[in-house]
Amino acid sequence: MTAIIRAFFDEPTNTVSYLVSDPSMQAAAIIDPVLDFDQPSGRISTRSADALLAAVAEGGLRLEWILETHAHADHLSAAGYLKAKSGAKLGIGARIGEVQAIFRPRFGIEGGTDGFDHLFADGERFHLGALEVEVLATPGHTPACVSYRIGDAVFVGDTLFMPDYGTARADFPGGDAATLYASIQRLLALPPETRLFMCHDYKAPGREAYRWETTVAAQRATNVHVHDGVSAEEFVAMRTARDAALAVPKLLLPSLQVNVEGGRLPPAAGDGARRMALPLTVPEGYAEA
Repeated sequence: MTAIIRAFFDEPTNTVSYLVSDPSMQAAAIIDPVLDFDQPSGRISTRSADALLAAVAEGGLRLEWILETHAHADHLSAAGYLKAKSGAKLGIGARIGEVQAIFRPRFGIEGGTDGFDHLFADGERFHLGALEVEVLATPGHTPACVSYRIGDAVFVGDTLFMPDYGTARADFPGGDAATLYASIQRLLALPPETRLFMCHDYKAPGREAYRWETTVAAQRATNVHVHDGVSAEEFVAMRTARDAALAVPKLLLPSLQVNVEGGRLPPAAGDGARRMALPLTVPEGYAEA
């Protein structure tokens, strides 16, 4: 049985969400959904999430799972909205607690409700209709990153990008370049014909079109950061130097405080408004009259 895979690309965040279904039993899962957010206005939109729900309805599908590969730092997750609309279960890697422990204090989140229905252990298997899904722990970008293997397809989250763009950063709290290298090697040890589906694409210089599907063989042959022959030491040195020069993701602060809670927005205050925290980094010696 081969899964039917539909990709939904959100250009403002360069994120790819996937609708994966078993045609024999009409069971479906959504992987890494986007909640649209305009930061200057603070306006939330469900346009991208509603497009996924429309595709579910048009296909006569039954949405059983919403699967997160990790707590994203570059877009808000629509998991909470989709769960409320569909009744589907929400799953993420078992180490999400480590990420929550890092970021909940930063945003003043007390007694978080997370909203996750299941925390997947490495090697855990479950069914989507007649399809078997295997969970592969692939930490390094974050401690809780997982990839989902369904037949010959693996949804790798931010662990890898397209071969001409390379690999994910590893400088977020809890991230680690050596761990990321080991996770990538685990993925590249899969059969060469295995299809790999990216969570992001940024169009490498010189490439005209966005792309998000490749193979293990292509990654091993041509990935600009981690092709065959690149040692762990070489990768860590490259990744560490590259990360030091990268800008902070534009939606880092709003994304994390929503995504560590399973895509739930901050609760409404007494006046009905929902407010996000904006932690400040204040220079040493700063004083006010």
